Amino acid sequence: MKQTELKEFLDEKVALYLKPNFVVEDPIAIPHQFSKKEDVEIAAFLTATIAWGRRPMILKNAQEMMRIMDHSPHEFILNANNKEIEQSLNFCHRTFQGVDLQTFIYALRNIYQNHNGLEACFHTEKEDMSAGISSFKQTFFSINHLSRTQKHVSDPLKGSASKRLIMFLRWMVRSNNEGVDFGIWKTLNPSQLSCPLDVHTANVARKLGLITRKANDWKTVKELDIHLRSFCKEDPSKYDFALFGLGVYEKF
Repeated sequence: MKQTELKEFLDEKVALYLKPNFVVEDPIAIPHQFSKKEDVEIAAFLTATIAWGRRPMILKNAQEMMRIMDHSPHEFILNANNKEIEQSLNFCHRTFQGVDLQTFIYALRNIYQNHNGLEACFHTEKEDMSAGISSFKQTFFSINHLSRTQKHVSDPLKGSASKRLIMFLRWMVRSNNEGVDFGIWKTLNPSQLSCPLDVHTANVARKLGLITRKANDWKTVKELDIHLRSFCKEDPSKYDFALFGLGVYEKF
């Protein structure tokens, strides 16, 4: 398939899948329960953090995190007392356990009290988000924490594809014109975003000749970036919907 034909094909799939009904069964449904900016971004960040495995279980456990935080995540992050935060110790999503959620709560508190919030911590002037994510991780773990919790925040500068954080950034930065993503972060540009590289998007991208590397790592994300930005340099991550849809719904 020629590049022009491939772009047309993927643009058609974007138009097919980038619609509000995408939200219903996707983890992005959890932050869509909120309207306050800080509630949206905290709910989105925590949901993205546990977004691996079966989607019904992700949604169930993300909803449980919202319950623990009294469905007011920003208020809880800032003002919950130690006893209230200890409720999180009973939480578990696969390897993300209660002690990890408790650390995340205190790390987020530090970010909102001392670092101007999540958006400021990801800010970068670079062409992609690798430096911004790496800087965020350093800030996030600047509090006392268990070493085991660090594995739940990836770092592209250490080679990780950082799928969940890349997805979270898509939610925050891409326009909300289609009623899916939020577009509430204005200091970052959609042109800086990459496509979240999960097993579905990677397999489809290989079949379409968009990537050749076998590993799902940051080098592969950058290889995919080259093609997707040639198709739409202003909004390359929109093709996540096409690749994901082809893999999940069409078994491409």
